[in-house]
Amino acid sequence: MMKTSHTVVLSVLAASLLGAPRVRAQLATPGPAGVVMGHLHLTAQDGAASRAFWTALGGLPVQNGALQLLQFPGTFVMVRQGQVAAGTQGSTVDRVTFRVRDLKPAAERWSKEAGVTIAADGMITTPDGVRIRIIGDPSIDAAIRMDSISIATVSPSETLAWYVKQFGATPATSASPLTATLPGVTLEFAKADVAPAGTRGRALDHIGFEVRGLEEFCKNLEAAGLKLDRPYTKLPNSTTAIAFLTDPWGTYIELTENLAPPK
Repeated sequence: MMKTSHTVVLSVLAASLLGAPRVRAQLATPGPAGVVMGHLHLTAQDGAASRAFWTALGGLPVQNGALQLLQFPGTFVMVRQGQVAAGTQGSTVDRVTFRVRDLKPAAERWSKEAGVTIAADGMITTPDGVRIRIIGDPSIDAAIRMDSISIATVSPSETLAWYVKQFGATPATSASPLTATLPGVTLEFAKADVAPAGTRGRALDHIGFEVRGLEEFCKNLEAAGLKLDRPYTKLPNSTTAIAFLTDPWGTYIELTENLAPPK
């Protein structure tokens, strides 16, 4: 049976990067709050095609028990197959950003061999509508690295303050743009005129933070009056633990401990 053009594009793009050097990524070192960037969790109509797309961008397939992960320096990407309500545009997480060390040759290779073009605004959009901003940065120590998550709400200052309070993010000293950092990621806070939709059920279903001492961290959140969508749970036959919550503006968040495969 003849492949669809979409499958051909993904196959060629993946093949074009097979020879590219891969760096086995590690998540960032925790700071005093114990919270670092953990993962992006996607829902895809075609799970295999989505994993091929992210592998083509440089993700390294790894396994932690039953968990299938795509590992990038600074984050993991997880893909599950299912119905997708919409892409990232129009949701609280509008886009994610990755830095690429050798952008021009990568862009030329993607365009020539796979017909994939980075738009003038630096955007690539996945088949399910996840917007990815690509920034060239020759100074990074890997071919590609996680950089930032853009969060849009009607009250960005309040949103920033919430992430500072709950997760120990460090706010930037300048007033514009509004940003705060956690080890491994910059959180960008943009103003939306109308409240965006939450992320749950969309192509980027939730973002994930890795937390050192997750059980105690969850107890402290609950003691402070924060309701968890799913309480602290240890996965069966695993050292990995998880919990879920939703921020007040609709971003669905998973907290994990020991998400990375054992060394």
